[in-house]
Amino acid sequence: MNIRKILSSKVQSAMEKAGIPGEFSPNITPSKNPNFGDYQANGVMSAAKARKTNPRELATQIVAQLDLEGIADKVEIAGPGFINIHLAPAYLATSLEASLADDRLGVETAATPQTVVIDYSAPNLAKEMHVGHLRSTIIGDAQARLMTFFGHNVVRQNHIGDWGTQFGMLTAELEETLQGEGMSNFQLKDLESFYQQSKKHFDEDPEFADKARDYVVKLQGGDENVLKLWQQFIDLSLQHSEELYDKLNVSLTRNDVYGESAYNNDLPVLVKDLQDKGLVQEDNGAQVAFLDELADKEGNPSVVIVQKQGGGYLYATTDLAAIRYRVNTLNADRVLYFIDSRQSLHMKQVFTLARKAGFAPDDLELTHCAFGTMMGEDGKPFKTRSGGVVKLADLLDEAIERAGTLVADKNPDLESAERADIARKVAIGAVKYADLSKTRTNDYIFSWDAMLSFEGNTAPYLQYAYTRIQSIFRKAGVTPDSISGPIVLSAPQERALGVKLAQFEEMLDQVNREALPHLVCSYLYDLASLYMSFYEHCPVLKDNVTPEDRDSRLKLCALTAATLKIGLDLLGIEVMDIM
Repeated sequence: MNIRKILSSKVQSAMEKAGIPGEFSPNITPSKNPNFGDYQANGVMSAAKARKTNPRELATQIVAQLDLEGIADKVEIAGPGFINIHLAPAYLATSLEASLADDRLGVETAATPQTVVIDYSAPNLAKEMHVGHLRSTIIGDAQARLMTFFGHNVVRQNHIGDWGTQFGMLTAELEETLQGEGMSNFQLKDLESFYQQSKKHFDEDPEFADKARDYVVKLQGGDENVLKLWQQFIDLSLQHSEELYDKLNVSLTRNDVYGESAYNNDLPVLVKDLQDKGLVQEDNGAQVAFLDELADKEGNPSVVIVQKQGGGYLYATTDLAAIRYRVNTLNADRVLYFIDSRQSLHMKQVFTLARKAGFAPDDLELTHCAFGTMMGEDGKPFKTRSGGVVKLADLLDEAIERAGTLVADKNPDLESAERADIARKVAIGAVKYADLSKTRTNDYIFSWDAMLSFEGNTAPYLQYAYTRIQSIFRKAGVTPDSISGPIVLSAPQERALGVKLAQFEEMLDQVNREALPHLVCSYLYDLASLYMSFYEHCPVLKDNVTPEDRDSRLKLCALTAATLKIGLDLLGIEVMDIM
């Protein structure tokens, strides 16, 4: 149940009855101070300014028309014209009961589901995945999980660079490395070393360089043998990525891969379309678009090359072709691109040209969900001690090793297999949450000590909160669905926890719109903190607790655990019953 939407509708109706035009929004927000109610309507000032009237007087007129019987037990006007709404305890309790009885915790699916294409991860197939691929992969995956939860038709697109001149060099090197042997005995353990080996061979052996250039032509011309080698290289590269996706608990699969090669046949057609529409012109042998919409301060238009001199294509060309495919074949309503902020100009250029060419209709939402950089504790981009790029596989292995030591110290009696499983969940959760909990657009500092801490806004803290609740039910000898008593919100800590639990759908709805998964993290941390306060002040299983209070508090425990579990699952983070 989305209480915010219910209150918005009620206040909007009261505003209209008070003679305020419908374009003024009531702007209902959760109150940051419980003394000022549970929700606050703060859209009165803008309406009063437009009407040139006193905002408190206007707020009084709205409240006079406001029908919140059975929903709120007190409505008051504060400050210059804020309307503070205190929910009725019985209404709040009934809402929580309904959420607890629902596997989705009362979160409704979208009334009008959309087809949403989410472009994320996009590893470089000529190298192993490194930390630079982490943010796109896990932020995009969290958004894909959440939008799927809302019932949207989510199409994951792993837009890999699997075409172009470098693949002539790589396929030629692969053929010489295999020397006629089958792929069964070949292990490509280090893609980066293989790439460097290929490049060295290309630079030092003119005969091999000619062969590599010849293989580019053959590849683009559809030569059966070269295409077979190319596909073998793609398969080997993707196998590395898939192993990491599995370890990261990321939902991308081979079926989600849609690389640049998929658009190869459309590229000359696309360029011809742009030429026919007068959107590109020849410049030094290249086909170039000049975008006045993105002109610099001196008035010089932004330049986009869509075909190089000699006929080659660029990232902009394949990105435009991808938009055509996503519109015409996938029938997308929204396309979200999780690509780092350094590509902001590129994405603006692609979006602008796609709109001008009619490839992207006006009702299609194109959004670049930009993100910042992972920084080391020295404030510089995260590197190895020797200054090299940190491979993602090495990072995750180190996280699991560090988490294993922490788990062993915290619970030395665990069996080795169980300890290893818990360490994996803690490690992967910690790495993902450390990233996801930061505002997407900001850079952030990577710190082992901070992310693996059992205190503060971390995954281990939330995972531990979940396990504590499970231990309560084990001690009580009951299951959540066996509790019969109603929820009663008497103590301030019970009410505060109940209000936060009731806001779960509201928060998810905001993330669905804005693609900011850190809001999920902030909510879960606040929820866990309020639960700890509730647990300290409201005994659950002590002898002096009445059966009625015991049942009510066990239900609040159960709903908190369920909310933590679903919230963390939407982030791709696992929970455990013992830690």
